[in-house]
Amino acid sequence: MKFDDLLRQLNGLGKFQFRLILLVVIPRATLPFHFLLNNFTGFIPSHHCNISGLDDGGVFGNLSDEQRLTISVPVQDDGTPSSCLMFTEPQYHLLMNSSNTTGLPVVCQNGWVFDTSVVKSTVATEWNLVCERRRLNRATTTIFFGGVMLGAAVLGTLSDRLGRKPALLVSYVTTVVFGLASALSSNFPMFAVMRFFTGFGSSGLIMITMVLCLEWTDHRHRWTVAIFLGLDWCLNTMTFAAVAYFVTEWRYLTAVGNIPVLLAIISWWWLPESARWLLSHGKVNRTYFYLRKCAQVNCREQFLDHLNPETLSKVIVVENENKKYSALDLVRTPRMRRTAMLTGIAWFGMSCCYYGISFNVSGFGVNMYLTQFIHGAIELPAKFLVFFTLNKVGRRLSQGGAIFVSGLCLLLTLFIPLDKGAYVTAVAALGKMFAQAAFTVAFLYVTELYPTVMRQNGMGLCNFMARLGAGLSPLIYFLEDVWVGLPNVVFCVSALTAGLSTCLLKETANTHLPETIEDVEQSRTWQTETANRDKLTG
Repeated sequence: MKFDDLLRQLNGLGKFQFRLILLVVIPRATLPFHFLLNNFTGFIPSHHCNISGLDDGGVFGNLSDEQRLTISVPVQDDGTPSSCLMFTEPQYHLLMNSSNTTGLPVVCQNGWVFDTSVVKSTVATEWNLVCERRRLNRATTTIFFGGVMLGAAVLGTLSDRLGRKPALLVSYVTTVVFGLASALSSNFPMFAVMRFFTGFGSSGLIMITMVLCLEWTDHRHRWTVAIFLGLDWCLNTMTFAAVAYFVTEWRYLTAVGNIPVLLAIISWWWLPESARWLLSHGKVNRTYFYLRKCAQVNCREQFLDHLNPETLSKVIVVENENKKYSALDLVRTPRMRRTAMLTGIAWFGMSCCYYGISFNVSGFGVNMYLTQFIHGAIELPAKFLVFFTLNKVGRRLSQGGAIFVSGLCLLLTLFIPLDKGAYVTAVAALGKMFAQAAFTVAFLYVTELYPTVMRQNGMGLCNFMARLGAGLSPLIYFLEDVWVGLPNVVFCVSALTAGLSTCLLKETANTHLPETIEDVEQSRTWQTETANRDKLTG
């Protein structure tokens, strides 16, 4: 008997599982706030040099704002005042439509004046991360995802060593402590460090919660749970846009995003440990405790009448509890090594494409709040699309096909004129929808590909590669200096590569979760046994 068989007898998607999902949905509400935070806290409003130092004798008092800019700030090719240059002395003759100047423009000498009509303050306006320092503003996102990458590796290993629940508590505490510290930062270096460790903790919120829920669900309902958990990202992304619209101070917006995690620390006490993980590590008594609780909540106690800790250890294969696994076990054996390589490439490409679109909310010619809301709303159809394709065409084609179409959408944006901002927004949003559909499948797919003893390590590897892609995506936009369409070409190639890698993985639809590395290495025999057992049990 496999663990999935026992879980199905206890109702693999009953009240116990729904309660678990509700508990993990609380902290997951903070994910869009942290992962997409720089879209608003790093927003650079229109600005120009501070020209108050040029007002000799109070002459500026007799001039309009437009006239002050005319004599103090040079004009760019498009006719707008320069954001980064100023004259060393007022050019009064420019008021008479003269094009001659008495001095060459220089970089801003006394800081900048920012337009506060859209946002009151951002990280960029707080520490003047504009002009030659604008790359630091982009780097904030990369720094955050650097923390997510490290968290994926460390928390993934910690989760497989100590259990899902302890690792999740570490994730909660780390996220809320450094998240609130980010809002209180007194300078940019401190802010960057705090954001790095916030990313470290956030990594566990997205991967450990997903694995914990799927390990408590039988194989017939895993896809339903995966899609349901994916819906919270869409809804919270739209909520994030609304909150950002009303909270226009970057410190308050950063702090607000941590409220769900504070609530999650309290609700953590009611979370169950993964019985599948406990059993795979020889902790039979604790496994029996949680299985009994599951049976009681789901009103299936009669199915445990024949089971006790002693018989449980005999009917379920139990790993040697003294055997320790590490990330190196991902590459020790042929099938595990191949799976790790292909899933890593696929997640990197999907993430690079998805976040490449997500981080460009101000580049599609539409209000950034509306764009962010559209990006969240367009992901809802993606969930319904996956709902109908997961079992009919399988995990492999659902994920690979979705990210492939996303890449084609990005390619199509290259042929739309720049003045057609609404059309670019529509096509990019469509690409984001298919990228989200691919990610929805990916979290389920990778859970089914890796065995219980290495599942969190495998998820950690995939999250590491995904956050590497996410961290590089804002830097890829610097390629606009070479050619405005080059970033989208890079994102398109990443998506197509991810689709190809996915198609080389094995299908896992309607199979039991593998428990050991041996299950993966002997996957053909194991899947055949699974299919036969399902036929016998109906």
